[in-house]
Amino acid sequence: MNNRHDKVLFWGCFIALITTSYAFISRMILCGGQFITDFGLDKVQVGELQGAGVWPFGVSIILFSLFIDRIGYKTAMIFSFVCYVAYTLMAFAAYGVIQGLEGDALIAAQHKGYTLLYWGSIILALGNGTVEAYINPVVATMFSRDKIKWLNILHAGWPGGLVIGGLVTIGLATHTDWRLVLGLILVPAVVFFIMLIGLRFPRSEREQAGVGYVEMLKELGAFGALVGFGLVFAQLFQVLVPAGWNWPGWAFWIPTAVVVVAFMAITRSFGRGILAFLIIIMMPLATTEIGTDGWISSLMEEPMKAAGHHPGWVLVYTSAIMVVLRFFAGPLVHKLSPLGLLATCATLAILGLTALSKTASAGLLAIFAAATLYGIGKTFFWPTMLGLTSEQCPKGGALTLNSMGGIGMLAVGILGFPFIGFLQESTATAKLESESPAVYQTVTIQKHYLLGGYRAIDPVQAARVETEDGQAALKSASKAGQFSALGRMAMFPAFMLVCYVALILYFKGKGGYKPVQLTAGSADRGGH
Repeated sequence: MNNRHDKVLFWGCFIALITTSYAFISRMILCGGQFITDFGLDKVQVGELQGAGVWPFGVSIILFSLFIDRIGYKTAMIFSFVCYVAYTLMAFAAYGVIQGLEGDALIAAQHKGYTLLYWGSIILALGNGTVEAYINPVVATMFSRDKIKWLNILHAGWPGGLVIGGLVTIGLATHTDWRLVLGLILVPAVVFFIMLIGLRFPRSEREQAGVGYVEMLKELGAFGALVGFGLVFAQLFQVLVPAGWNWPGWAFWIPTAVVVVAFMAITRSFGRGILAFLIIIMMPLATTEIGTDGWISSLMEEPMKAAGHHPGWVLVYTSAIMVVLRFFAGPLVHKLSPLGLLATCATLAILGLTALSKTASAGLLAIFAAATLYGIGKTFFWPTMLGLTSEQCPKGGALTLNSMGGIGMLAVGILGFPFIGFLQESTATAKLESESPAVYQTVTIQKHYLLGGYRAIDPVQAARVETEDGQAALKSASKAGQFSALGRMAMFPAFMLVCYVALILYFKGKGGYKPVQLTAGSADRGGH
């Protein structure tokens, strides 16, 4: 990166990633606070709204990766900018419909406002996924001999946006007009658009090496198509099929099977074995990092308020750790190897999440000590996994690189966020039923989500409980649900640690970890 053009290109991509995470954190903090009040949401509805801002990321990043080399990275960049503008307008409209209303009129308006926020979040996530669809292959191409280092530096933009968005949201926490918080997304969006619109984007590493389109598809293969498109169709059926249609729960497997059969017919490939293994790891990884980030402010609300601080400070703090450390990924990868670094991070994430689950009545020092472990632990997960994928499966180009991120986001959006909400609601209602059966019967209602039914505490009914004992039981149940969820989240990095140790042993048996170098003519030589 010695010339001005490449520097502007890299930092433009960096700011584009800041835009995605600013949008993510500002929504997530509002979902844990003002959106619940303004739109009358329970925790699973909050999880679904959070997921709507995440799962379309996976749809756009996977679909764009199939043809992004043909339409060009600049076209994808323009599309992402349009999505940010559309999201801002829809969020503003959602705010407007609930103003000045009461009673039944307010309830109807809340439903309309929620719908605007939900679909606006989907559009936003499509834009976010498109950003990743072009920035990752651009940087992997620019730094083909040092991918993990530079992908980590690029992805310092993600926690950087979390810090900026968190500070803005916390600073404006008492400002009831949250349009200002969300509207500021247009600042970095306009900046990256101006920086990138006049630049020349490089041809992908795959194209430069002469690797054909079918060869790229072979890397992902039938297994990658099964997981990726299975998640895509599962979510699309849940969202797009009209409520009155009585579709069986397995119906999404029909279009999934069509895609998988098409992949098999075209490629005659299961996909790279190591890529299949990395895909399996990526799903709990995304839930560990993105899922916990999305819920952490609401989960830590009580202990942080008791200590006199906004709960968003926990996420700002852990994100600041990530910004700094990702700039130093190069030496750590050199010393530990990519897999050694990932195994170390998984261990720290287990310790951090377990420690955070014990802070229900802890002081500020204990909270931030636990958050430090968690923050360091999650720092290198995402970009190092992307770099690992690109180093081991370079023939897959943008498709395998971006499908990894897309599958992760789909998994956390479809399953992770609602599942964490389910963990909270199920623990809270079980505790409430055991401690105060009468209140339980009054305030809980039966609901359903993708993974099944659950009993939820209705916030409207809960607000009508007037006795001190009833309110105390509700508060105790809510706290139990929150901290039980944090502790149980440690199962995801525990699974990842086992997988990373297995990969370390696998590469040790082959003489140690080595990146696969893709050079001109690799397609003709078999490439690996």
